Amino acid sequence: MSDSETLVRVEHVSKKFCKSLKRSLWYGVRDTLHELNPFVPKEEQEATDGNASFQLPELRRDEFWAVRDISFELKRGECLGIIGHNGAGKSTLLKMLNGLIKPDTGRIEMRGCIGALIELGAGFNPILTGRENIYSKGAVLGFTKREMDGKFDAIVDFAEIGDFLDMPVQHYSSGMKVRLGFAVSAQMDPDVLIIDEVLAVGDMAFRMKCLNLIGRLRQSAALILVSHAMPQIARACTSGMVLQDGCVDVGPTSASEAIERHQGSSPTGERITMVTSGFHYCGCSVGGNREGESAVLRLGDPLRVSARIEVEEARQGVFAWAVVWNQEARPVGAVMDDGRANRVSLSEGMNSVEIVVPSLALRNGKYSVSISIKNENNRVTLLRIDNAVDFQVVGAPSTTSDVLFQGEVCVR
Repeated sequence: MSDSETLVRVEHVSKKFCKSLKRSLWYGVRDTLHELNPFVPKEEQEATDGNASFQLPELRRDEFWAVRDISFELKRGECLGIIGHNGAGKSTLLKMLNGLIKPDTGRIEMRGCIGALIELGAGFNPILTGRENIYSKGAVLGFTKREMDGKFDAIVDFAEIGDFLDMPVQHYSSGMKVRLGFAVSAQMDPDVLIIDEVLAVGDMAFRMKCLNLIGRLRQSAALILVSHAMPQIARACTSGMVLQDGCVDVGPTSASEAIERHQGSSPTGERITMVTSGFHYCGCSVGGNREGESAVLRLGDPLRVSARIEVEEARQGVFAWAVVWNQEARPVGAVMDDGRANRVSLSEGMNSVEIVVPSLALRNGKYSVSISIKNENNRVTLLRIDNAVDFQVVGAPSTTSDVLFQGEVCVR
């Protein structure tokens, strides 16, 4: 690499798979023989090594592109967050970066010591103990026993598995495997560290510990992080890239822009309606939008949700609830029961239950609203609509964090 600070360079990388096992084996034999054929034109071999002008080969029967024409560079001190829906090609790309599988076209260049945590317990021998696996993985990475002796205590302290250090890894829980794997990879002081969604398994304290360590490692290494947790991406990453169907949808760009694009394209979920006899849900809208139409709001804008509910007989003193959920299914705002604000009376016929939040304080992204009507004792749910309507927040600073808020409710 010409740039001494560039540790990762990916040029027009693609990978295809075959849906049929038998046909996949046959294609593998043919491709291997083709690569070993000394009479293959040199231009054709160079094309598969990342020539920008090279056109991707035609797919054969039952083949599909898992990753298609991806390029980016990563320098020391940078952290790239790769995000996308399930099946977008994130894990396939990381496996190629780690050398577990070979790209069909393109070139990957990486410099220095490479640390990777792609799957739970990856690289561990399940029969060996945690202690033996630490030294075994260190030897694979090229460290001597004396060097591993110097790192051993730090690895054990970070993993917090001292009481189970001499137990076979096959008896470890998922969380214990993650802690040990992350501790070994991080304490090796890698030049490039690749992490694939494994932090989701650890508890909150361990995730915070890992994020703090990622912040320290970023000063001297290049990091690649895949996660469905957007707060982790926003906190740890300097840039972001969104994958969609194996291709780059957005990026590399700023982490906040990648998150906003990803969340803006993500569905909020299927509407689920549960009603008791005598109640009928007739629709919901945000602000002046049509029923069911998503609204776009900005930081500080009021949120007005209007739900049309028809009742067969008047109900006095029932409670109306509304909860705002983010795309990680976490409640970030609510009209909760305080004995006054959400106690309403429903008249016979059509009612418009309006929920108002005076000022939104949410980060960029998509949110959904669920609505509930409970009886006078506030115990029995008479009506509940999950994902009744959704809205999107744009224009918020990247430092904005979701905070619980309350609103008010009235009937018109």
